[in-house]
Amino acid sequence: MIENSPFTRKLAGYVTLSPAELEVLKRLHKRRRSFTAGRDLVQQGQSEQAAYILSEGWVCSYKVQRDGTRQIIDFQIPGDFLGLRSVLLRTSDHSFEPVTDIQAIEVLASDLLEAFAQTPRLANAILWAASRDEAMVVEHLVNVARRDAGARMAHFLLELGARLALVGMGSKAGFECPLTQYHLADALGLSAVHVNRVLRQLRENQLLTFRNGHVTFDNRHRLVELAEFDEAYLDHTGPVLK
Repeated sequence: MIENSPFTRKLAGYVTLSPAELEVLKRLHKRRRSFTAGRDLVQQGQSEQAAYILSEGWVCSYKVQRDGTRQIIDFQIPGDFLGLRSVLLRTSDHSFEPVTDIQAIEVLASDLLEAFAQTPRLANAILWAASRDEAMVVEHLVNVARRDAGARMAHFLLELGARLALVGMGSKAGFECPLTQYHLADALGLSAVHVNRVLRQLRENQLLTFRNGHVTFDNRHRLVELAEFDEAYLDHTGPVLK
């Protein structure tokens, strides 16, 4: 049911979708594709590329430097758009790699523009989602540049938890997480050894535990204080358009 899809749940945080708008969303979901973990579905510099709505699994977006090192820009979870900017600008400025095997909905530029023309409120909701993603990238820049390693890790995992909660995949207690310490290192500008040390310190301080693919917030209040985490930039509780 389209009403229960992660993408619909995400947009429902901004706009109360009408039956006509749900029907447009249903038509956007007509091209379902599967991708294998570790194989790029969009590559940096690629043109004439479709966008995707992630419905199952996790993806990372990243850029590779000339020396071969990788900087992960963000992780995409179910309900997120992949490559929306590259469709509108025609060239992707970064790559997308599935972290797990995924299911994604392929959306052509023509389909997207037709949907926008038919339902302006849906276009507003997708613009909200894109603006929220941009706000997260700004926060990630601050995270890497200004926070110490413990606060950086805490902020990152709190943000992931809040994002997953929006689509029914997490809570204030914690969430399932398939990321490795190497993923965390590339996202946070740390070495894998440093990531291991930081996670151990957070666990020993009884703030959070990341074990067997699950993040548990052992003391979320103290974790929020450590990270100075203010989720207003995620705009989960803004006014819903009727």
